Amino acid sequence: MQNIRNVAIIAHVDHGKTTLVDKIIHASKILRENEESDDLILDNEDLEKERGITIVSKNVSVRYNDVKINIIDTPGHADFGGEVERVLKMADGVILLVDAFEGPMPQTRFVLGKALSLGLKPIVVVNKVDKENCRPDEVHEQVFDLMFNLDATEEQLDFPTLYGSSKQGWMNTDWNQPTDNIIPLLDAIVEFIPPAPQNEGVLQMQVTSLDFSSYVGRIAIGRINQGIVKEGDTVGLTKADGSVKRQKVREVHIFEGLGKKRVPEASSGEICALVGIEDFELGDTVTSLENPQPLPRIAIDEPTMSMLFTINNSPFFGKEGKFVTSRHLRDRLYKETEKNLALRIEDTTSEDRFNVFGRGILHLSVLIETMRREGYELQVGQPQVLIKEIDGVKHEPIEHLVVDVPQETSGKVIELVSAKKGEMKIMEPKGDLQHLEFDIPARGIIGLRNNILTATAGEAIMTHRFKEYAPYKGEIPGRINGSLISMESGPSTAYSIDKLQDRGIFFVDPGEDLYMGQVIGEHSRDNDLVVNIQKGKKLTNMRASGSDSNAKIAPAKKFSLEEALEYIQKDEYLEVTPKSMRMRKIYLNESDRKKMSNKEN
Repeated sequence: MQNIRNVAIIAHVDHGKTTLVDKIIHASKILRENEESDDLILDNEDLEKERGITIVSKNVSVRYNDVKINIIDTPGHADFGGEVERVLKMADGVILLVDAFEGPMPQTRFVLGKALSLGLKPIVVVNKVDKENCRPDEVHEQVFDLMFNLDATEEQLDFPTLYGSSKQGWMNTDWNQPTDNIIPLLDAIVEFIPPAPQNEGVLQMQVTSLDFSSYVGRIAIGRINQGIVKEGDTVGLTKADGSVKRQKVREVHIFEGLGKKRVPEASSGEICALVGIEDFELGDTVTSLENPQPLPRIAIDEPTMSMLFTINNSPFFGKEGKFVTSRHLRDRLYKETEKNLALRIEDTTSEDRFNVFGRGILHLSVLIETMRREGYELQVGQPQVLIKEIDGVKHEPIEHLVVDVPQETSGKVIELVSAKKGEMKIMEPKGDLQHLEFDIPARGIIGLRNNILTATAGEAIMTHRFKEYAPYKGEIPGRINGSLISMESGPSTAYSIDKLQDRGIFFVDPGEDLYMGQVIGEHSRDNDLVVNIQKGKKLTNMRASGSDSNAKIAPAKKFSLEEALEYIQKDEYLEVTPKSMRMRKIYLNESDRKKMSNKEN
């Protein structure tokens, strides 16, 4: 029987979790001497590398002193709560990684709460003690208070703490005494994380994750709770409706290093991947066909936000993307629900429009960004918050918002959040920053990040997570300024943009191809304004040095995908193609608008 430790790593975005896993991999000599290795080995998707966040949980295993340690990397962002929920089911303990300056953050609280409620044993690692202004001892106290508030048991509160720097590759129990390796962390895992229990009896393995191979199709991944699974076994797959389907296990793989290794059998406590199981859903149990014993299904946090996805029907349709039809869009969205647990798709009355429900703007924007990189063209509407009726009262999702901001601009932040119906809960100094905590309707967060970053000259650090559904807080003022809309189709001219700069801020550069109805800027007033920026200068053969001036144009304002989703109004779409993002009015001209309003009436 081999000795196994299954451990999940919990940390807030950018606290050094993936870097720490890199160092554990290097310390255990998994990579051969001649293998090149980049940093952030586990963030293997382009999007994850660019954003520096973990989106999809992953498994690696290392061997240390005859103990096999399965490490499960978890996403740090609350929008990926669907991922977290599942992967914690595979672990016996967790490593809680916190920044020595920032301390535990809202998303850490979210995932840690889930881990403690599952009864997992925590090890605390205070990372980045080499940073200026770090306060490891205070952070240690904060972690203890946080666990106490999350109703941790006596045993969980008696957690070991290590200090160190993932980047520099050292850990120790005393932060004033740097070492030259992270072996103390591996020792702590072996000592404090309980070994995976060896339960004998009827096979039970819950499918908590999946992989896909173009050779063998979908692969079911999970931890064996009880019994043994062998290659060639005939097993039962228990579904959500209680039915049991007959399946055959063609291959059994376990995680070894950064990859998988085929084995004849795997026993309880091991995390393994099964090839040959068909039509499974996450949460199904692989068990005995004659004597099925399903495990309780995983409860996933409900979506809190929806967005309309539709095909691209703009005048520039099909110029840049490979997949542009409603069939392509539908197939891709339904394929995503197979592995993205917190996502829901709902058909509408129209063939080419779909309501997509997710955990937040980041959750949905990652899906949109992934699709555009795969060659899809689509349009999305303004994000809408899901309102529920509980006991006859309208309830809406409330988020817990944390903002760390320089002292001098904290007043502006409080003013902006209060205008969005946010209630301040905590205000305290944290080093040279002011630490603010609010409860705010999820509707109020849409568009707030832009305003706060503008008001604080980009210095605010803002994070939020879903807290609860609470009674509706009333109307929240939306975007104050109207849009500048293109009157005609064709390339914009520097001459026209120069002449219209007093009307607002432009989002397009001279020479950019535009179409009628495209949103090309923000009006300085609250109404929409249709402008012609295709008009060129009338040319004559007369020249005068005094009256001819060169066009001096302010740089165009550019949006990231999330910023654009937060910016658009109810009557606007965001058009997303592999190469471009354009905001547009849903009805591109006046006659379309009138036709639709007559239909609605």
